[in-house]
Amino acid sequence: MKKIYYAAMLAIGLTACTQTQAPNIVIDGETQADATGWIYLKKFNNKLWDTVDSVQINDGKFKFEENLVLPELYGLTTTHENTPFFIFLEEGEVQVKFDGARTQVTGSSVQDEYNAYLQQPNVDIKEYIQQHPTSIVANYVFYRNYSYRLTADQIREYIDYLDPSLQNSAYTQVLRQLADKYDQVSIGRTAPDFEIEDLEGKTVKLSDFYAGNKYILVDFWAAWCPPCRAENPNVVANYQRFHDKGFDVVGVSLDKTREEWVKGIEDDGLTWHHVSDLVYWNSAPADLYGVRAIPANFLLDNTGKIVAKNLRGEQLTKKLEELL
Repeated sequence: MKKIYYAAMLAIGLTACTQTQAPNIVIDGETQADATGWIYLKKFNNKLWDTVDSVQINDGKFKFEENLVLPELYGLTTTHENTPFFIFLEEGEVQVKFDGARTQVTGSSVQDEYNAYLQQPNVDIKEYIQQHPTSIVANYVFYRNYSYRLTADQIREYIDYLDPSLQNSAYTQVLRQLADKYDQVSIGRTAPDFEIEDLEGKTVKLSDFYAGNKYILVDFWAAWCPPCRAENPNVVANYQRFHDKGFDVVGVSLDKTREEWVKGIEDDGLTWHHVSDLVYWNSAPADLYGVRAIPANFLLDNTGKIVAKNLRGEQLTKKLEELL
């Protein structure tokens, strides 16, 4: 009898261990009628995308049945190389007509809210958060599109406008961390030092470049970044004009491969110091300095004190004329 009881309990236990949660979201999709291959569902994770699932496209149709953290931002793509189409999902069923940037989504009120946000010119993020305190869209765009434009005090103030349900969201947690980092790299503070490999594979410190210079521009960029490439000629012109007067540049790349990094340096004629850990947005120096968008830069004196930030175009020239 005991053996039967134990066997029954074991069977119940195994059943409990193998049970899966019922789907809380269904994505019914269609694409080109003759399309085949795979489509990937990805979850946004602090500037990167993690693959959640993939399904085959059959005769232009596909279907995901998932149990996901909702409401939240996800993405759909047919290739890992391209940025996914952003889709805010909520519980229930959504219909997707997948066509790259022209993708249409119905059945998600959160996606409707995001689309409405995208149609608004010159959004005042403070007002937007105050008007949508419970919205994951407001939480996301505050984190993604505005955090790098705000001061540490503004970030903390705007967080307070969010509903309690969003105070511990992944976005809000990153925002709090960013505010603390912005405090550490504010003008007048000593720039955090870091170790990283240079072009030759030698480990160097940022502080190694202080000696012999009056001012050093720590320039965060990447070869894959069009705004960075557009700004490079300005940095080159200032380097050529002020280098003999004590101005130097340390380029910190957020590239993913050495080949792209080196080609960008050579193509743009960047003849200063270069360092990178080649891990894209997981760059340790970028994280240390709270860099959320590139190009970004910090102008230091030869003691490591931050004297200016994010100088672009004529701003850099005028500041160097003032200092040198």
